[in-house]
Amino acid sequence: MFEWFISFRYLRARHKQKFISLISLISVAGITMGVMALIVVLAVYSGFTNGLRDQILGINSHIIVQRLGGIIPDYTLVRDRIVTVNDVTGATPYLYAQTLLSGARGGTGVVLRGIDPSTARGVIALPEQMIEGTIDDLIQDEDARLPNIILGSALAADLHVSVGDKVRLISPSGPLTPMGIIPKIKTCRVTGLFESGMYEYDSSIAYMHIPAVQKFLQSGDVVHGIEVTVREKELNRADRVGKQIVKLLGSGFIAKDWMAMNRNLFAAFKLEKIGMFICVALIILVAALNIISALIMVVMEKEKDIAILKSMGTTSRSIMKIFFNQGLVIGLTGTFLGVAGGLGLCEILSRYKFIELPSNVYPMNTLPIKVLPMDVTIIAVSAIVITLSATIYPSWKASKVKPAEVLS
Repeated sequence: MFEWFISFRYLRARHKQKFISLISLISVAGITMGVMALIVVLAVYSGFTNGLRDQILGINSHIIVQRLGGIIPDYTLVRDRIVTVNDVTGATPYLYAQTLLSGARGGTGVVLRGIDPSTARGVIALPEQMIEGTIDDLIQDEDARLPNIILGSALAADLHVSVGDKVRLISPSGPLTPMGIIPKIKTCRVTGLFESGMYEYDSSIAYMHIPAVQKFLQSGDVVHGIEVTVREKELNRADRVGKQIVKLLGSGFIAKDWMAMNRNLFAAFKLEKIGMFICVALIILVAALNIISALIMVVMEKEKDIAILKSMGTTSRSIMKIFFNQGLVIGLTGTFLGVAGGLGLCEILSRYKFIELPSNVYPMNTLPIKVLPMDVTIIAVSAIVITLSATIYPSWKASKVKPAEVLS
């Protein structure tokens, strides 16, 4: 208690050199700004990571089950066996092809995905992403002349088509004749538009019913794989569920989870997050250097006081604590203000979303914010550790003051 009493006296006292008080205020401000900036930056990075993950999982499922050889002929039976695995919440077959799509004003390459609307709900987020029409519109009689197709909103805008218009599917893998390869062409009717929020998907994906895609590709009653979803609590352990599925289906099947398929992307995000933490933490380091300067000048100003305290029996350890406590108060004050300011700014950015992002560049329309308690804890602890480390040398310097030399 004695050390704390003296520490607060020195903090409240007016210094002969006002520059010392100014440096102390700058130190607190530096720590506050550094902590605030770190919280906001890491919240934005976490928001981008979670937002991108949600967007990816909105188009793709948690696990994709495929068979060696590329096709699954008995896919209905395979799907029924997959849904019996623990933690699996849904499964739906899919068919995949790269084709050309043309409208009244040009054409472009697209990824054509055949889906089963009856089992796709809850597995892919397409039903929730529909802005016109529903996925049930894809279901038609086998003798329907024009198959229905759902386009991404950006893709429809590029082709200048809307719901009710006709488009043509062109597959370059047609039959080989003496005149060359004759492309397969199929006219379709646009019955729906979707918008996932990711321009890359909205501008390049089209959906059709699996039987219609099979007929267009002349592939027979086969699919390329089964998309699977797992319980939310098992999302980060989807690989374990994938192994259970492969074990149940037997040899010849493989399972790819969403983490493995996007490993490089999320590894890059993690590396960038660490790099940004280090860069912004330099603000706190600069503030810590200011603390060293301020405390050293306080020690020089209070040399006579220190000498008197030592003459009265105060130990060097107590002298160290006095100045160590001053640095601790500065660090805690700056950290508290920084955490409060950072969380407050994140709340404002998250609630009002006044920073808009171009949708053709970023996977979301507004600045994403996701505050993780662990990130805030690491930032606060790091700031306190850095500031406390900065007080060691000035405190040690104060403890080495020799009363005989100062008072002589």
